Amino acid sequence: MAGGPAATHLVPSQAHITVASRSTGALEGTVFVRMLARGLSLWLRPAARSGRASAVAFLLLALAACGESADVADLVLTNGKVVTVDEALPEAEAVAVRGDRIVAVGSAADIEPFIGEGTRVVDLEGRLLLPGFIEGHGHYTSLGRAKMILDLTQVTSWDEIVEVVAAAVAEAEPGQWIQGRGWHQEKWTSVPPGSVDGVPTHHTLSAVSPDNPVILGHASGHAAFANAKAMELAGIDDDTPDPPGGTIVRDAQGHATGLLRENADALVYSVLEEAQAARSEEERWAEFVRQVELAGEEALANGVTTFHDAGASFETIDGFKRLADEGRLPVRLYVMVRFQTNDEMRQHLPEYRMIGYGGNFLTVRSIKRQIDGALGSHGAWLLEPYADMPSSVGLTVEAPADIEETARIAWELGYQLNTHAIGDRANREVLDIYERTFGEEGGADRRWRIEHAQHLHPDDIPRFAELGVIASMQGIHATSDAPWVFERLGPERARSGAYMWRSLIDSGAIIGNGTDTPVEHISPIASFAASVVRKDRNGNAFFPEQRMTREEALRSYTINNAYMAFEEDIKGSITPGKLADLVVLDRDIMTVSEDEIDDAQVVMTVLGGQIRYERTGGE
Repeated sequence: MAGGPAATHLVPSQAHITVASRSTGALEGTVFVRMLARGLSLWLRPAARSGRASAVAFLLLALAACGESADVADLVLTNGKVVTVDEALPEAEAVAVRGDRIVAVGSAADIEPFIGEGTRVVDLEGRLLLPGFIEGHGHYTSLGRAKMILDLTQVTSWDEIVEVVAAAVAEAEPGQWIQGRGWHQEKWTSVPPGSVDGVPTHHTLSAVSPDNPVILGHASGHAAFANAKAMELAGIDDDTPDPPGGTIVRDAQGHATGLLRENADALVYSVLEEAQAARSEEERWAEFVRQVELAGEEALANGVTTFHDAGASFETIDGFKRLADEGRLPVRLYVMVRFQTNDEMRQHLPEYRMIGYGGNFLTVRSIKRQIDGALGSHGAWLLEPYADMPSSVGLTVEAPADIEETARIAWELGYQLNTHAIGDRANREVLDIYERTFGEEGGADRRWRIEHAQHLHPDDIPRFAELGVIASMQGIHATSDAPWVFERLGPERARSGAYMWRSLIDSGAIIGNGTDTPVEHISPIASFAASVVRKDRNGNAFFPEQRMTREEALRSYTINNAYMAFEEDIKGSITPGKLADLVVLDRDIMTVSEDEIDDAQVVMTVLGGQIRYERTGGE
């Protein structure tokens, strides 16, 4: 299992090696010829490296011998450093693309015969060309929505939040909802007087928004803050009980402060959703389309060509499918079914299963569940109490028994199961559920995942490889969370179990990478840097013995993420026959100093052979 992504993406005998039409995605050309050519190219690459002959030259001869001359490429990227993530040819200088597929990889001289009158040629001028980044865990429509509400990711104080909301209220109609996202109390320069658990009470916020309900999502996505008007509409008062898996935070007198942890924020969000549902179908569709567009723009600008969407309802999937039919999905989506009951999934999952739909723009073959919350909000489920909150071991957000029923449904219907687990107790419970579901048959070929896997008990680290469970992690979380990991867990639990990349890799487990956007900025470069450098925002090393190498970090964002989605045969490396999803960077993140990695910029993003993003001088 541990060698899965490295071994499986090089098989030359599969029919996907044929070239695909740009307009329809239909296969064209002679399948046998293309398969033969791919096989010859893999066999001859070692010979080319030893100076005997050019693999591309032999490929051309093989094609000619079969009665088919080499076709001119639509796009050629040349004179660069190409890191392929393909063990058969790790580095090259140029790539030729026809339609939405890569047709040749080699030296600039090798690729020159593919250039014709209609070929667009991009001189890379020595820049780095990589496989398109794959966001291994994010929230697609939430990313788009975050672009349409108040951005609180950069605020440094509670007073600043109050000012931002006051300005929004001044532009809003009475009764209009004010939404925001991205605040985190650990990033503030000071703790406001009268705070509870490091977060102030709602009174100053409510004073500037008496007639407008306000809901402000925490950066983690596992808490929210509401003003008095929003709590009134949601029926939250001093006597409202905590909902299952959630906490209405209260002050010493028992009054709700406005902070709603985990499932408690649903009390307010459900009222907001009811208000939004009252709009016309045209208004709701226009908003959805705009969210999809904005998320796509942000993804492409950061070199992301495929996005693993960690949770979408059947209704949202219907919207994605409609856009796929219209050719309007801006990036490729690998979507996990979420927010449906077990009965609903058992009934409808077969009809929602889609693999490579719409020219490989939409795949639905997995389910997302969530067993606990986040470490920062004291919602992660721990084996022992929090060091800074001894009265709590965190929360179970969804019942383990219900998740186990989902596991049985997924197993029966051939769906992948991806479960959010952050605390060590949560990870153990999920591994136990998976192990019981796999039984004697084993689950390696099912590629079930644990999303985040942030804090593990040392005894559970080897179980990932043993069970064939993939750790779908986010490099950037380790360094952004580092300042409060010690407070939450204490030094020994942090050292032995927090963000254990090296230990997991050495045990034979497969690690994927991502950002959990919009929890973090959708920047593969930032997450790559965090994985390799592993320093917090103050420059302090955070258990550097758990770092990835640069090669491992790149694989975690390309071929490993493709493997997590059963797509390593068409994505994740720059290999002839695969989809032409590529990204160009302005510097070589594989060799520059550690301090320079974070400064790297995406210059160009190619999706399906089309240049979909180009950085201009002013960006």
